[in-house]
Amino acid sequence: MKNKKSITSQNKLATGDTHDPSDPSIGITPMKPFEPAVQETFLHKLEQFNPGMVWLDPTNHVTAMNDVAAQLLGPAAQYSMGTDPDKLLGIDVLQMHPEKSRDKLRLLLQTGQDGACPMKSPAPVAMMINIPDRILVVKVSKMVGIAGVVGTCMIFYDLTDITTAPAGAPASARADPPPRRLLKIPVYRKNRVMLIDMKDVVRLQADGHYTTIVTADDQYLSNLSLTDLEARLDPAIYFRTHRSHIVSLPHALELVMKDESVSLMMADHQQTVVPVSRPNIAHLKELLGIAQVSPKSAAEKQNSPVRA
Repeated sequence: MKNKKSITSQNKLATGDTHDPSDPSIGITPMKPFEPAVQETFLHKLEQFNPGMVWLDPTNHVTAMNDVAAQLLGPAAQYSMGTDPDKLLGIDVLQMHPEKSRDKLRLLLQTGQDGACPMKSPAPVAMMINIPDRILVVKVSKMVGIAGVVGTCMIFYDLTDITTAPAGAPASARADPPPRRLLKIPVYRKNRVMLIDMKDVVRLQADGHYTTIVTADDQYLSNLSLTDLEARLDPAIYFRTHRSHIVSLPHALELVMKDESVSLMMADHQQTVVPVSRPNIAHLKELLGIAQVSPKSAAEKQNSPVRA
């Protein structure tokens, strides 16, 4: 039969009270208050970022910046302009960015001109800067004084670490490191910056200088170009079937061969049929593990769908 002390001890363990005044070997351990687990949202992460800030005069020349902006834009200016990172003040901010990014940034900076309300802030713009290979979300606000617009405040958040991962070592010691692999795509919708997980992306379609990101049940517009995105995607998963289309091979449903054309049916809600350009057909079949067939066999199977 168990003694009274052991029964009492078991009851106290069951209730969480392990303090026994008669047992000097057991100390008092204060219990921590219950703290519910908090899921860290993207907004919460963004609030913890230290943003880069740049002040521009009415002609978009840099008049001041904080240390975050100097650390990021310094190498970019040195690469694109050969400018010493310590001499960024007075430089046209457009010249610090890659040529392909300048038109989007110029359009962003023009908001509030040409009769538009100068106090209205435009939507943020996601940009990729090749040197030092960063992904930024940029926001601008016109600064208005007594005489009207006196300049622009540019604020940006560096999303590189939460949207990308290193792609691996360069092919040789002298080669530049490959672009970082894209894990999430920043998009803007309903006054919110959203991160679309690449695993959910079924296909990407060029839309001028922008890209439509299509998932299984929705689609989003990204102001990153298809070429910008392609350089940062895993080529074993994402395949550029056509100059206007990139598909995620795990989301392919059927390889459709009709007449002399080949296309892929994708697993989005519309089961979109994406064209495959002729030079890409052999490589696509290789990635899908589909053996090449003789012309006679191909003629017999023409117009028949093949499960991908």
